[in-house]
Amino acid sequence: MTSTEAFIAAAEAHSAHNYQPLPVVVATAEGAWMTDVTGRRYLDLLAGYSALNFGHRNRRLLDAARAQLERVTLTSRAFHHDRFADFCTQLADLCGMELVLPMNTGTEAVETAVKTVRKWGYKVKGVPDGRARIVVAENNFHGRSTTVVSFSTDPEARADFGPYTPGFTVVPYGDLAALDAAVDADTVAVLLEPIQGEAGVVVPPRGYLAGVCELTRARNVLFVADEIQSGLGRTGTTFACEHEGVVPDVYVLGKALGGGVVPVSAVVSSREVLGVFRPGEHGSTFGGNPLACAVGLEVIALLRTGEYQRRAAELGDHLHRALAPLVGGGAVDAVRGRGLWAGIDVNPSRGDGRAVAERLLARGVLVKETHDATIRIAPPLVISEEDLDWGLARLREVLGV
Repeated sequence: MTSTEAFIAAAEAHSAHNYQPLPVVVATAEGAWMTDVTGRRYLDLLAGYSALNFGHRNRRLLDAARAQLERVTLTSRAFHHDRFADFCTQLADLCGMELVLPMNTGTEAVETAVKTVRKWGYKVKGVPDGRARIVVAENNFHGRSTTVVSFSTDPEARADFGPYTPGFTVVPYGDLAALDAAVDADTVAVLLEPIQGEAGVVVPPRGYLAGVCELTRARNVLFVADEIQSGLGRTGTTFACEHEGVVPDVYVLGKALGGGVVPVSAVVSSREVLGVFRPGEHGSTFGGNPLACAVGLEVIALLRTGEYQRRAAELGDHLHRALAPLVGGGAVDAVRGRGLWAGIDVNPSRGDGRAVAERLLARGVLVKETHDATIRIAPPLVISEEDLDWGLARLREVLGV
């Protein structure tokens, strides 16, 4: 096959329709650029939903993966391996925590966090068996497993997948009073995204995260921060919670933790919280495998340089200065975000988000829509200012501004 159409037709013939990809077939990538099967180059302004924070084919990450591929890739957790202790130690230290429970995907990590806080509630807090509740926010996105969609408010994610898992209370995002009212004696945790990604890069009101932290500690409830998309450099700090000086009780990490090379996720917390598990109560054949640990260790080393956080902060300021003038002229209704991450609400007069993404595709720029009217900008943190400006110029073209 040589044509885009042939590749897409072959995929359509034998794959379930769980996604609606843009009509481009990527063959190679480097840094912030991808090349399709016809040889055309595209600027990547999505970065695998933040999985590619360090760019496509980052040399250090590939070298770490290659070296480990020549040694051992999988032992299962039936045996120890020589990369596991270092990975857990280094990740716990990066988070200022004590224990790490490695998984593979972000959804797995969220499911693990749900099990963790429920067990903590029963064994440590003393909630009666079967009554643990977790408070979550409207318009959340924590994955698409059966339990996770049970507390989603997105009809597209929920419809036809019931019966739903009980034990969740949904409150408006950013509303501390509603959160306070929802917490009761059976509440074991509050699970939130510090910035809601799939909802359109929604930043909560200033002081909200600090308020959540204060409230949960006063009420003996765990604060679980889902930093799968917002964490590991994306917003200009290692974790988005840092913008309010907040350290949650539990971090949920994924995406960029695997550097876009392998799926790596983790739940990171204190000994009191993660120490509730006993052998056999939770597991994953591939979770914490040698290849994942080798790549994850190199990701942690990259973050320790501070270079990527600085780039996200500096280029993020540049990005938001460039986007701000678009609001109010009839093409863009709102822009939100933090660091090198933005959600842009397109005015219906310019088409929906999908139409804008397709017009950008035709001009060599890759973005993805969410919730019909919004497109997201989240390039690899290695993008140059010149390339970012080129992509934003194409955006202005398609919006007619």
